[in-house]
Amino acid sequence: MAAGSGTISIMAAALESALQAAGPGLCPEAEAVDAVRAALAAAGDPAALGERERARLEAFLRNLAAGPEEPAGPWRSLFLEGPPDLAFSALTDSLAAPRSDWRLAAVPEVLERFLRQGRLSALIWEQCQQHSRPGSAERQDALLGRIVCLPDLVGNSLLGQSPAVFFPQHYFPLLGGAILQVLHNVSASLRGGLDCSVSFVSHILGKVCVHGRQKEILSVLMPHLTDLTKSDCIWQRICWRLVERVPDRWMEAVVLGFVQRAPGADVLSRLLGNLVVKNKKAQFVVTQKMLLLQYGCTTAVLQNLLGYLSLESLRRALLIKVLRELLETWGSSSAVKHSPVEQQQYISKAILICLSHLKEPEIESCRQELLTSMMEGVKCHLDSSLPQIRRLGMIVAESISSKINTDGPILQFQYEEDDEARELKSLLVQAAPLSVLPGLPDNNRNENADAALPPVLESNGKSPTATTHVMPEEESDAELDSDDDLTPYDMSEDKELKKTKAPVYIRDCIEVLTGSEDLDKWEEAVKALESLVRKNPAAAREVSVELAKILLHLEEKTCLEGFAELRQKAQVAVLTTDPIPVAQYLTSQFYSLNYSLRQRMDILDVLVLAAQELSCAKGHGKTKHSGAQNPRIQLLPESGSSKDWRRIVDERIKSKTRRFAKGQSQVEQPSHPNEFNSLAGHFFFPLIQNFDRMAAMLAFACSSF
Repeated sequence: MAAGSGTISIMAAALESALQAAGPGLCPEAEAVDAVRAALAAAGDPAALGERERARLEAFLRNLAAGPEEPAGPWRSLFLEGPPDLAFSALTDSLAAPRSDWRLAAVPEVLERFLRQGRLSALIWEQCQQHSRPGSAERQDALLGRIVCLPDLVGNSLLGQSPAVFFPQHYFPLLGGAILQVLHNVSASLRGGLDCSVSFVSHILGKVCVHGRQKEILSVLMPHLTDLTKSDCIWQRICWRLVERVPDRWMEAVVLGFVQRAPGADVLSRLLGNLVVKNKKAQFVVTQKMLLLQYGCTTAVLQNLLGYLSLESLRRALLIKVLRELLETWGSSSAVKHSPVEQQQYISKAILICLSHLKEPEIESCRQELLTSMMEGVKCHLDSSLPQIRRLGMIVAESISSKINTDGPILQFQYEEDDEARELKSLLVQAAPLSVLPGLPDNNRNENADAALPPVLESNGKSPTATTHVMPEEESDAELDSDDDLTPYDMSEDKELKKTKAPVYIRDCIEVLTGSEDLDKWEEAVKALESLVRKNPAAAREVSVELAKILLHLEEKTCLEGFAELRQKAQVAVLTTDPIPVAQYLTSQFYSLNYSLRQRMDILDVLVLAAQELSCAKGHGKTKHSGAQNPRIQLLPESGSSKDWRRIVDERIKSKTRRFAKGQSQVEQPSHPNEFNSLAGHFFFPLIQNFDRMAAMLAFACSSF
């Protein structure tokens, strides 16, 4: 310790004398450069320098690189032998300094030597060792931007005349090699029981990938990491920690790079581990964005991605979740109508690959859900006008059926077999060990036929039709062309299923008729309004005038059968329920302007029908006809009270009277007061009041045009 402290004090003294030797605005002399080099050589490990010495050395290096004149002496070697982070920071800062002829040539040359001599890997390794020092996070952020953006910094300084080593296609593979060397150092450190961190390496990898340079850097990293992780658990842990420490804002670019460039699902599993389980951002990218929001991945990438999810028990739950979401999208009529064909092909491939990875217990647990999704999805696809979409639905439905109904008849469609269809079918068969479940034999699946699917849709060549039947696998092709066995369904008692419930309150009808854009609700409201008014007269009286106004101006929005009759019945019901205010409103509108002749005739028709209903008996039209002849002798009631004497006498006369021609006897309707008697004035006088006036004549004249 005493020797080390003495060395550091010598270093501090040498730095102080060197800084004093350089006057303001002048570069340090050659003697000062030699003194600093000697002090660095005596110190041995630059990492042993204290914060004070590092600050002085950093100022000295900046003065060297940013001076107005080229320094004397071997100043270049000072940047290649000193602390790499300080040297790199000083050189990159000098690129942004005022332009100087010597600096334009010398600084890029020193930076190139810095890279070729492996000083970049020394810089990164130094940050991995100093992760716990105070202020290390700020230094690493500053270095991170300079390392990743070095080609841009040099290109901007030299106005596009950069040396070849600073071209992105050359620099980032070199950076990948430096990262690989650092990872080797990490592996050796862990085996020696020493602590270090890969966070800085993860940040570099993430920022390079988010800048769009995944191809250049991963083309160097992926082959080496693939070989190193085959049988070494320490290297596997290093790779897992490398991707886990990538910040969330860069995680998507890193995951995409690994997934797209991994040679297989097993390699991806070794490199990423359970990243999708531990990191929510990675889980979203893998299970949502790459499968449902994008469709640019190749079939091989899809197989790698879904195979990766199937290779570990913790990730298989995500595989089942992905399959459910894919089937939900595949069975959505809106998605089938509005998604491009390429995206639907992509989703179909993903579904088939997921099915190939399912094990028998997993299929058993979600068999009914798969069947429901299959029936909904195949209907949406067969309803499409595009033959390609219909064929996709057939192939996927056949595949699902073969998976969930291994012991019984399966779906079979007729469609044109081409390369695309054969490729899709081949995705359902995966090579071992990804899709074969050990210990569960797959043969003898078709020995027993215990279950059958409901009738399914069958297609005919290029033009799918709606003819449906279940077809066993062994049925010959000749039988497929025969329609003699098809038995039509009995649909005589089928009822149309209503998608919308009828309203149960009058105010609900008013709301639907005045503001709703749902045409199904509008039709149900028109149909139900009359019965609601008659069932709830008290509620109808509260809004009677408003209802009369709505019905008078109501126009037909759909081709509803009997619309005019339904509207007229509703108007009559409102008028008979609350006659005086509604009649006053209708008669006042009869002579108003801006009404068509049809509307005025509707007002008169409603007034006439309501007057007839109010003036008739409640049970009008419901006469009881005697079904048989009255007996000649009728039994009299035991209690002969005096108030029934007229009925008794009439019955005796009727039984003893002989008639040679008579019709069916009718029961007399009970008499009741005429309700229209007190309301006739409200119906008649307002109409006759303005009959011969000029305003009324003008209104009729306007409505006739």
